[in-house]
Amino acid sequence: MKLHQSLIHALFIFAFTNCTNLAPSTHLRAEEKPGPNNRPVLLEVQKIWDKAPHNAFTDLLRHNDQWYCVFREGKAHVSPDGALRVLTSKDGKQWKSIALVTHPRYDLRDAKLTVTPDNRLMLNGAGMLADEEIRYYSMSWFSDDGGETWDEGHEIGDPGFWLWRTQWHNNHAYTMGYNTNRDRTQRTLRLYKSADGKTFETLVKKVPAPNGCGEDKILFMKDGTALCLLRHETGNKLAQLGTAKAPYTDWTFRDTNARIGGPEMIQLPDGRILATTRLYDKRARTSLSWLDPENATLTEVLELPSGGDTSYAGMVLHEGILWVSYYSSHEGKTSIYLAKVKIPDIKTAQK
Repeated sequence: MKLHQSLIHALFIFAFTNCTNLAPSTHLRAEEKPGPNNRPVLLEVQKIWDKAPHNAFTDLLRHNDQWYCVFREGKAHVSPDGALRVLTSKDGKQWKSIALVTHPRYDLRDAKLTVTPDNRLMLNGAGMLADEEIRYYSMSWFSDDGGETWDEGHEIGDPGFWLWRTQWHNNHAYTMGYNTNRDRTQRTLRLYKSADGKTFETLVKKVPAPNGCGEDKILFMKDGTALCLLRHETGNKLAQLGTAKAPYTDWTFRDTNARIGGPEMIQLPDGRILATTRLYDKRARTSLSWLDPENATLTEVLELPSGGDTSYAGMVLHEGILWVSYYSSHEGKTSIYLAKVKIPDIKTAQK
């Protein structure tokens, strides 16, 4: 009887970790112990928002003992009513909306949330005008009261360049910006730098990555080296991994082994790097992968419950547990999810 129960339990865990059709708002748990080959283990996943017809493109932040999740909501994947929703939570379970950032002309897209050196919240994203010759204008907004109110916003970078994700390092903000030319083969990449998040100077006018790259994550390593993981949508469509040393004006890029979308990554206290991306082989899904910067390879280790229109994650390591926000349409409606993941062999917790 004990053997029979163990087999049933094992089959349940396998079905859970490979499932792509969770019931709405369901909390599911696996055993809190390392999986085979030191794979991360999915502890639970929760749907935290589905009120708009389309809810997508997330980011996640923990600040002043508060959780923040931001994302775009609108009538469709592209629609003129796109706005940036800000949710907060004390415990990561009960979430409430505290702000909706809108614009009278733009479809606002792909919100990213950071904390400035003077301890304010900063949103950055892009405003889209679908039928104009110049379709995208990058923007930033600031809040002095924990995200409840935001200023009117600031256009940043160059018109037509999408400054996708801001990273603060040594009191300066860095972001790649990609040319949004309708012809992807003509899309080039720039590196921008800012001291205040409102005015961005061009640090590298043409980054030496293949044309057709965009959607960046810059990760500043403990030794100051910058890694940049890029989506790539021309040629072989393999994601690009770039490296540069300070002052970050001289970059080298290489093909990785995977096509990705919406990159996000985090360095663990022991130096290992985990990335969360959309993967395209077999089918679209949101997955965690180990990144090997020496060999420029991504090794998938945990598929999150997802499918269809999905990915664009935020990642926070808190008290030894990795929290991941993302969106997915695997339940039929594009909704916002929050996963908690156990990382084997973490030596030091990080808040």
